Amino acid sequence: MKKTEPLVKSLKKYNEAYRSGNPLVSDHEYDNLVQKLKDLDPDNPFLQSVEPEKFNGKKEVRHPVPMLSTEKAYTEGKLERFVNRVKKEAGEIGIKEITFKVTAKLDGLAGRDDGKIFATRGNGEVGYEISSAFKKGVIPVGGRGLGIGEIVIVKSYFDEHLSDQFEHPRNMVVGIISSDTVNEYAQKALQDKMVVFVPYAMLPTWKGSSDELLENTGEIISDLISRTDYPTDGVVAETTDDDVKKYMGATAHHYRWQVAIKKKGETALTVVEGIIWQVGRTGNITPVLQIRPTHLSGATIRRVTGHHAGLIQKKSVGIGSEIEIVRSGEVIPKLEKVIKESGRFSIPKECPACGFILEWNKDFLKCNNPSCKAQIEQGISHWFKTLGNADWFGIKTIQKLVNSGYDSLKKIYAMTIQNFIDIGFGPVQSKNLAEAIDISKSKSVEDWRFLAAFGISDLGPGDSRKLLSHIILEDLLNAKAEDIENIHGFGSITSRSITSGIDRIKNTINYMLSLGFNLEKTVLANDTKFSESFLFSKKIVFTGKMKHGTREEMQVAARKLGAKVQSSVSGNTEYLVCGENAGQNKIAKAKKSGVLVMSESEYFEMLENTRI
Repeated sequence: MKKTEPLVKSLKKYNEAYRSGNPLVSDHEYDNLVQKLKDLDPDNPFLQSVEPEKFNGKKEVRHPVPMLSTEKAYTEGKLERFVNRVKKEAGEIGIKEITFKVTAKLDGLAGRDDGKIFATRGNGEVGYEISSAFKKGVIPVGGRGLGIGEIVIVKSYFDEHLSDQFEHPRNMVVGIISSDTVNEYAQKALQDKMVVFVPYAMLPTWKGSSDELLENTGEIISDLISRTDYPTDGVVAETTDDDVKKYMGATAHHYRWQVAIKKKGETALTVVEGIIWQVGRTGNITPVLQIRPTHLSGATIRRVTGHHAGLIQKKSVGIGSEIEIVRSGEVIPKLEKVIKESGRFSIPKECPACGFILEWNKDFLKCNNPSCKAQIEQGISHWFKTLGNADWFGIKTIQKLVNSGYDSLKKIYAMTIQNFIDIGFGPVQSKNLAEAIDISKSKSVEDWRFLAAFGISDLGPGDSRKLLSHIILEDLLNAKAEDIENIHGFGSITSRSITSGIDRIKNTINYMLSLGFNLEKTVLANDTKFSESFLFSKKIVFTGKMKHGTREEMQVAARKLGAKVQSSVSGNTEYLVCGENAGQNKIAKAKKSGVLVMSESEYFEMLENTRI
């Protein structure tokens, strides 16, 4: 059909961009366009084949069994239709009891590893040989030869170390596979063993009946995603019966016994009224779109993130642009789609805070001035936010301090009430600020949080905690890169980055330590003095309102005894401690997973009986 030719052309363009690691539209927008094509021309050849991918210079390999795409279900209705179709066709061959399996849907680069050949999906029939990926440092989870899976970057690692440099982890993965040489960020991730090939067989799995699947879809998705530290894009549900799979078969595009369940946040259309360019702690310049006030997910939205300067430039986003925004749960709303471009847009050439000439780093603009006032302000803000035990130091207060010459932690922590009054704060606020500084020193705080608050490159909260479980803080200040590299999860590049970062601000760290912060020491991984506690090395979740302190205080105390505190119940949780008003669904889920559920009083009784 001629009227669908422009649509097919757009889909091919978007698919090629996605496969090359530079998506032009969101997954949901792409899926909507595919559905539109299905409605207009269900027999269109584009719908009858797997969206192809290309890797120039790679040897082509034919798959023994086609690697197809997956049909998608965004609504409960479509999922129910899929389940009913499976039950109906199972019934046609005399099978009445159907079990479904659900796993997280990874958002990476699909591949097949038979132990000898490692190949991309390609067009489903023929892929590209990429065994060189393992030589570059990609780690096969579970070993070689475990079949189909995806190459991904560990999500927590990407969020902590690379989210400022890449819009999406997949962009980086494609670059690693397609290029003969990799950039410094990819090299660091590879050396840290954080780029992995995950066979689907190694993913956490839920199994149950069709009724259980339909009744608990949300909880199943939430549980599996929380247990999967890789980039995900929903979950995949399929029947486990091989006879049913064989009977249902496949189209040229997807297997009919399998469906991807994807959830999308609430969206709204609005108009851009202005762009503010914000300077981050690391120097990245981020566009924030000022929009016509829009009601979304129970809140009035006036600003949304514009991702990065590259998107603003490519999509001509400016005053008058019509855009679609999305908000999933309670997260910050973001730009989803540009409906109408604008000629009224501009990309800054100088840092809006210090006037330093900006440089492009892929799609990001960056200010490399170490004396940039905005970066200093964000660094101080990061300190107080991460430390989390003192109020009053909001960004407006910090900006006033920096403008008055108090542009370092050393200077701020030496301030008196009179100093605050002298630069224009009122008597009451000055007293509160001075007290807040004292509180931040006297109120207990974990040593890993203290370390992470300095904003050292490659040392966010997660890695700070891991590092201090092997090297005490005082020794870390003089540690060598090889000392850190010997710890699992820290590669040579990251280790050098951490030690050089510590060296640069060692004087500041020593000064802050000399102020006598009340630091709670992280339990060392080889410390056996807690081994008699029933909590040692156990994974525990606290839920409900506690009587013996706040939930956070309970978590801190448990960590002191060597426990591994989790935020939600998963398949590897061992204890669930319930306070008042604990969620019954969470309790039921824990019991179903074999988790030991106990009341707060039972927890303390067990703790007392095993106290060391």
